Amino acid sequence: MKQIIQDLKSGKTILEEVPVPRVGSGKVLIKTHRSLVSLGTEKMLVSFGQANLLDKARQQPEKVKEVLNKMKTDGIQPTVEAVFRKLGTPLPLGYSQAGEVVEVGAGVTEFKKGDRVISNGNHAEYVAVPKNLVARIPDGVSYDEAAFTVVGAIGLQGIRLVKPTMGETVAVIGLGLIGLITAQLLKANGCKVVGYDLDEDKLKRAEGFGITAVNSVKQDPVRFMDSFTEQIGCDAVIITASTKSNAVIKQAANMSRKRGRIILVGVIGLELDRADFYEKEISFQVSCSYGPGRYDYDYEQQGIDYPLPYVRWTEKRNFETILESIRSGLLDVSSLITEHVMLKDYLDIYGDMSNGKSIASLIEYPESETYSEDEKKDFDNKRTITIADSELKDSSRTIAVVGAGNFTQAMILPALKKSNAPIKYIVSSGGLSSTTLAKKYGIPKSTTDLKTAIGDPEVYGVVITTQHNLHAEMTRMALEAGKHVFVEKPLALKCEELDVIIKAVEETEKTVTVGFNRRFSPHSEKMKSLLGDQPGPMNIIATMNAGYIPPDVWVHNLESGGGRIIGEACHYVDLITFLTGSKVVEVSMMGMGINPEENTDNASIHLKYQNGSVGVINYFANGNKSYSKERLEVYYQEKNLILDNFRRLDGYGYKSGLSSKILKTKQDKGHIRQFQLLTERWNSGGEVLIPFDEIVNTTKATFAAIESLKIKKTVTIS
Repeated sequence: MKQIIQDLKSGKTILEEVPVPRVGSGKVLIKTHRSLVSLGTEKMLVSFGQANLLDKARQQPEKVKEVLNKMKTDGIQPTVEAVFRKLGTPLPLGYSQAGEVVEVGAGVTEFKKGDRVISNGNHAEYVAVPKNLVARIPDGVSYDEAAFTVVGAIGLQGIRLVKPTMGETVAVIGLGLIGLITAQLLKANGCKVVGYDLDEDKLKRAEGFGITAVNSVKQDPVRFMDSFTEQIGCDAVIITASTKSNAVIKQAANMSRKRGRIILVGVIGLELDRADFYEKEISFQVSCSYGPGRYDYDYEQQGIDYPLPYVRWTEKRNFETILESIRSGLLDVSSLITEHVMLKDYLDIYGDMSNGKSIASLIEYPESETYSEDEKKDFDNKRTITIADSELKDSSRTIAVVGAGNFTQAMILPALKKSNAPIKYIVSSGGLSSTTLAKKYGIPKSTTDLKTAIGDPEVYGVVITTQHNLHAEMTRMALEAGKHVFVEKPLALKCEELDVIIKAVEETEKTVTVGFNRRFSPHSEKMKSLLGDQPGPMNIIATMNAGYIPPDVWVHNLESGGGRIIGEACHYVDLITFLTGSKVVEVSMMGMGINPEENTDNASIHLKYQNGSVGVINYFANGNKSYSKERLEVYYQEKNLILDNFRRLDGYGYKSGLSSKILKTKQDKGHIRQFQLLTERWNSGGEVLIPFDEIVNTTKATFAAIESLKIKKTVTIS
């Protein structure tokens, strides 16, 4: 299928060939008939992509600070690589789409094949969208009109925050697409609406809707409002303009009455003059996109709705309101359509977005009015594409990489490439990320169909690097398909999942390796060699300055991420196991705070090993980013080993002259070494990289840590 993307590195807008997305649980697959180009938002993204590196930095000064801090902790080269990786990730364009449901995922009962729907999907022939971001199109509303729904909901949410009452005077500053829709909806609410803009064509359109239109260059906006309201001032202002100037917010305050309300929907300069707001007690609020639920992982990705009696207007219910307003004639969007463009002619829109004449451009899709039987029969074939000029020299023993996220891009693929691993497939749910990486790394097949990849007899091993909750099931599927498996940590999130994997390993006799890469770092291997074969009991303290992650990020969700102890602290359980040469038998964990049983972000884990060794893992998220992220201290036989951030290893009690330094490198956490060894073993055979019983023990230890936190007791591992 075709999809429009923005290349942030080259600045080009591209029509890319990508696989049809996979429909996961709770999602709906939609064949697009129309999508709306939101010229204001998309022009900003395209302009950012076309800017040079210096201008990009100027536009995002907060990102520059993050880069400088990363350089201090991780070094210059890793930081530069991370920046260019980010710029090399294409941005899908578009977020207001209308089409026909062609497939529904598990747990979706609200929609069926053939339903006409809208969503916030991108400019693509097919989109897979969570059900709470999809709404059914009423009879009598065309695809052309329905494509305005999501953009319309942005304006509606601004109105919801204003809480207008009949007869109030409301100013709308900026009469672009969202501004014109907002003005119409306010008028339908019984408000007197004054619209401000610089463009005469937009002002004329506003007048056609019965809006009082004011050219803010030819007339002073504040004086006009004073005259219009007989010196009272407007009751509310909704700002839908896009400008870096601070003049807009000042004008909005000055034209407001005492205790007026200002809602920002657009993007403007925000240097506020306290006096403007203080003297009138003006309230100011920023509107968030389509409404309640936006950016809430549970609502959008998990499909958990807010109860209507308590949250009357969610983003989905806002979508439905816009559709009903179009159906009933309260909202006219047809007259806002500036042009229709076929998908293949997308550059007619994106080639020059600077003229400012267009209000709303609609993209039409091939065969958009019908979904043919031939398409239905050939549907699964659309989920795998072949990348030109990417054939492998020897395709008899190849690898499939499942997952194409940030970690795959940053670590997995570069390490596999340096290991000369023969990758035949890369799999992603959406298709765009896997296609981008397939082209970059010369991988022949990009697919959204996991079964196609693991069912290929030429695929010998599968590398799984997806979201945590998918690891166990994908590992089971790959093992039962007769493949060796490398899975990024964690192996599983629940004991039941772990039991299924253990059984699959026993029955298939295929190997499972987990991405505990830190044991393969040259620093870890040097420590192991210095400790010797029989170092005896030791004390090891591992400290991870993990950094704060907002509570709504998926990794904290116990169902999808498992929390940070199971998802990340497992690295240090394995590393201590590697250094001690023993297994964990007892675990206790304490969390910080008043309700420590709920805090896995700031916790200390105590591990007792079979050989008498004791390990302490301090996993903290409340430290400063400028301090080293990882530190390991080993105490044994009147000697010490101190590892700092996998860059420097110091030893005390060793004969090394005056200096304590044993090893100093650029940061090396063992990823490349891990995949070099893995590729060799998969090609030539030999022992597994990490004994499977150690992997199981480490996984059980993380489960025990969470259990210990809950019951406030030490947990024994069988």
